[in-house]
Amino acid sequence: MPLPVPAELTAAHWSAASRALLAKALAEFSYEELLEPVPDGTDDGGRYRLDLPDVTYRFRARRGSYGSWFVDPASITRDGSEDVDTLAFVLDARKTLGLGGDTAGHLVRELSATLTADTRLLATAPDAAALADLPYAELEGYQTGHPWIVPNKGRQGFSATDARVFPPEARARVALPWIAVHDSIADYRGVPGLPADRLHAGELDETTRERFTLTLAARGLDPATYHWLPVHPWQWDETTVPLFAADVAHQRIVPLGEGPDDYLAQQSIRTFSNVSHPHRHHVKLPLSVLNTLVWRGLPTERTVAAPAVTAWVLGLRDADPFLAEETRVILLGEVASVTVRHQVLESLAGVPYQYRELLGAIWRQPLPAQLDDGERARTLASLLCVDPAGRSLLAELVARSGRTPREWLRRFLHAMLPPLLHFLYRYGVAFSPHGENAIVVFDAEDTPTRLAVKDFVDDVNLADLSARPDAAPPEWNTLPAQVGEVLLREPPAFLCQFLHSGLFVGHFRYLAELARVHLDVPTEEFWDLVRAEILAYQARFPELSDQFEIFDLLTPRIERLCLNRNRLVLDGYRDRPERPHAAVHGTVPNPLAVHPRAD
Repeated sequence: MPLPVPAELTAAHWSAASRALLAKALAEFSYEELLEPVPDGTDDGGRYRLDLPDVTYRFRARRGSYGSWFVDPASITRDGSEDVDTLAFVLDARKTLGLGGDTAGHLVRELSATLTADTRLLATAPDAAALADLPYAELEGYQTGHPWIVPNKGRQGFSATDARVFPPEARARVALPWIAVHDSIADYRGVPGLPADRLHAGELDETTRERFTLTLAARGLDPATYHWLPVHPWQWDETTVPLFAADVAHQRIVPLGEGPDDYLAQQSIRTFSNVSHPHRHHVKLPLSVLNTLVWRGLPTERTVAAPAVTAWVLGLRDADPFLAEETRVILLGEVASVTVRHQVLESLAGVPYQYRELLGAIWRQPLPAQLDDGERARTLASLLCVDPAGRSLLAELVARSGRTPREWLRRFLHAMLPPLLHFLYRYGVAFSPHGENAIVVFDAEDTPTRLAVKDFVDDVNLADLSARPDAAPPEWNTLPAQVGEVLLREPPAFLCQFLHSGLFVGHFRYLAELARVHLDVPTEEFWDLVRAEILAYQARFPELSDQFEIFDLLTPRIERLCLNRNRLVLDGYRDRPERPHAAVHGTVPNPLAVHPRAD
């Protein structure tokens, strides 16, 4: 039997993917000041030189917003040779980057996995028109991953076979196996009005529910003492059986068989969209795979609190006419959860956090059920897609709308920003509206109309107003104790970073460059439009003027959050008891300031 080799893993695809990833590495490592290219001085000022201990790289680049870099992949040379490779670059740059041997080894593995996934995306990429026609769940399979993190598809733990089935770019429909877990080690939580039997009735047909019940009864077990949940097939094989073997042996965990529906993986890998019945819930499952800085498990305490967090956040929206009736923001709440405790690992002090996030499930409200007739949705991340011919999805959507690029961008920003600003200024609540969590809703003409947001339990944060208790909104008095204990509290300046780094730096700096290249909208004008939307909101709510000063989005400079520096320099790949946070390294000019200070 021949050994399987991915058909798209060819020299041509590898070279193209590697050159593109090298350009990204040069750009993002330079943005985070891990590298310091200097002007080459050989032409019009767009050429740069990077002197490493043994070799010199040259390339053409453009400086962008927040001090960022945009490197032309075709322009990169290594000591004058056009034969360049991302993995060889690690060898060349390891001393300059300050990489230890262990970090460098793991980094090469992550980069190689990322490049392998990128070859698949290159080989199967449709044109922009076809991308624009894809439904929400299917579009997830054509996106290129985190725009900021260089090894963004590292997925340590996946084999080559796993990578053919489970990531979003595999576009493979997966049936999820279900298990029953005894209530001595498991807990169910749901929003008011959603007990477990009602959740199951909505997610599983009657025949499947009867089959699961008979499976337990045939073993002489009482179905009433078990909680049902799906499990990722990889997680069951790689983590659940090896680590929960005692619970399987004692029938505290019982396999029930596959559920009836097919699912597609979203960009987060561990979250699935139901494609057999799109109005059934999205399912978020723990996956003990290291990807984009963290192990992709489900923290027990946050999973337990997910429905309570959802109920409180939805309550804020529903009681506020601006959010509920004017912006009509969609909040995809995490309405139910099951947590499963490992009785030894979760009792060990200092155990690596990955061992406290092993088994459970979260059910999230489905997006299709929230859309009006004629509406369609795309993740914010998808707007960065560019097809093999060089046409961007952004340009395709603008053309379809029949609007001018500036008018389309105004509509886009008006759909995106007011609800996020209102939660921040009015309620001291910040989402993390990065490209995966923020979803743009479009009308039938592909004009942006409103915003959807997901991932509350991991990415909702409250302001720490201990220094200004008078500024605390009255709605905080309704905050359940369980929610208050779980949600992180950050100083106001850092809470602003969820907009700055999650949205403006993490997405808009790339979108601004696409608007410049593909829509002929200058970068400065793009940021003028963003600033105008913020000022329009502030003019609409002058009674919140004190909050505008507390949460100052227009400050001349902001802290530079660094995602790659965290992995390469600070944390490496070591196990640690808590999830790592983004590193801070210096400051960058804020293009939203009226007169930003240059570096």
